[in-house]
Amino acid sequence: MLAMTDAAAEAISALTAQQGGDDAAGLRFAVQSQEEAGAQLALSMAPQPEDGDQVLGTEAGAKVFLEPQAAAFLDDKVLDVQQDDQGQLNFAVMPQPEQEPPVQA
Repeated sequence: MLAMTDAAAEAISALTAQQGGDDAAGLRFAVQSQEEAGAQLALSMAPQPEDGDQVLGTEAGAKVFLEPQAAAFLDDKVLDVQQDDQGQLNFAVMPQPEQEPPVQA
């Protein structure tokens, strides 16, 4: 399942508040096109999830809606936010860190 950093959750909450969205609003990922090199994702603000969307939420109230193909593509990823040289915030999708197997004693 897609994980979300605290920074990404804060950015999503700020975006939905800026857009005048209510508590149901969130950030929506959808697959725009599927190519040999991978999936092209479309990111948009949505007033609510669409039928079939997977809904992720945080305690802080940030919501992410994943269209089924996008949910499959992002299953092992982490959503983060990064600042560029001009101070603009950009969402970034990265692989989840490998979990160390438990040590057997």
